[in-house]
Amino acid sequence: MPADSVSVTGWGRTAPTTARLVRPRTYGEAAAAVRECGVRGGIARGLGRAYGDAAQNAGGAVLDMTGLDRIHAIDAGGGTVLCDAGVSLHRLMEVLLPLGWFVPVTPGTRYVTVGGAIGADIHGKNHHVSGSFARHVLSFELLTADGEIRTVGPGTPLFDATAGGMGLTGVILTATVRLQPVESGLMSVDTERAVDLDDLMARLTATDHRYRYSVAWIDLLARGAGTGRSVLTRGDHAPLDALPPRARRHPLAFRPSRLPAAPSFVPDGLLGRTTVGLFNELWYRKAPRARTGELQPIPAFFHPLDGVPHWNRVYGRGGFVQYQFVVGHGREETLRRIVRRISERRCPSFLAVLKRFGEGDPGWLSFPVPGWTLALDIPAGLPGLGGFLDELDEEVAEAGGRVYLAKDARLRPELLAAMYPRLGAFRSLRRELDPRGVFTSDLSRRLGL
Repeated sequence: MPADSVSVTGWGRTAPTTARLVRPRTYGEAAAAVRECGVRGGIARGLGRAYGDAAQNAGGAVLDMTGLDRIHAIDAGGGTVLCDAGVSLHRLMEVLLPLGWFVPVTPGTRYVTVGGAIGADIHGKNHHVSGSFARHVLSFELLTADGEIRTVGPGTPLFDATAGGMGLTGVILTATVRLQPVESGLMSVDTERAVDLDDLMARLTATDHRYRYSVAWIDLLARGAGTGRSVLTRGDHAPLDALPPRARRHPLAFRPSRLPAAPSFVPDGLLGRTTVGLFNELWYRKAPRARTGELQPIPAFFHPLDGVPHWNRVYGRGGFVQYQFVVGHGREETLRRIVRRISERRCPSFLAVLKRFGEGDPGWLSFPVPGWTLALDIPAGLPGLGGFLDELDEEVAEAGGRVYLAKDARLRPELLAAMYPRLGAFRSLRRELDPRGVFTSDLSRRLGL
């Protein structure tokens, strides 16, 4: 099978490494690629939207699984789909929405494969209602290091190690996923401003149960009395009777908009404190103080940045770090302190969101736990950023929280066990299942997974 030696990086475009990129087109070719990984091992890769080094493998093999992209069966009555792991959520939406079904969980991009969604156990704006992606997976087929293809179901150690296991238990080949019924391709959206972080958390705590989807954009450059000022956006799938007459003609249409791609070269420093501060001020001011029932297309509500191809280039050649952590209920003071520290340090982040997580999922390395999660993008070249984030990591770990491995590129390994209590069980299963370390990534080497 042909393989190219290429430079591979995550969506954040930091720490690129060189690997042999293999593109299997059949399950047999995938098995052959695993057998031929060599001493540096291999790791599966989807559409490359993990921000850090989870789908990189310096000196080894990277298996591009996007060639395995068939939808095998749709149960339009029962609401399930059987598909290859290389199928994207975008493709599922194209096919399933006209049938009255939607993916059960989607992150901020629809350009994620089903295999990647399981491996990272992705979450979305509906975690407080629906949990993570793996909660809706009925079974998957896993190619393990011994060449065996195993059918894996919920409630088993292998399922729980693979959901959130970052591809380190094997290569997912197919999955059967339970879907969400919908009546239209529009969302009914409520928007409101919160004057500071405490106001935001009070609104979320009091009324989040009324909404399936909920997220807040935070201005992390605001200081003083306005620290944590936010725009809160919540909604649900619009029922057919809420649509205007014209929209009822084609209620399940899926028409993503597309803007020009970001230029291939953007000068470093474009997204500095001044430009981001101006953007944040305008974004907050243009948001309505309170608006209810606005109809928005699914792509606009869930994936606004997908309309700008290669938007990650706007951070320049140095790339960016996406930092996401979660702390549990009762640890709100840790969240407040971290938001204040980011604000006081003037970290230029225009993509900063806060969500509430519901009950955690059984994946041993699955990220969500009940509580509060904050995600923010920061230019990687910001002076002193590494030491600052190390300090935040320590605060998060001390509070019993954790960082998201699918977005991480720099966590120190000594903090991992404190953040993920099931780490020992994960390592033990990996040693038993893959004693030669066939499945390896830059992430797994860096953190000793």
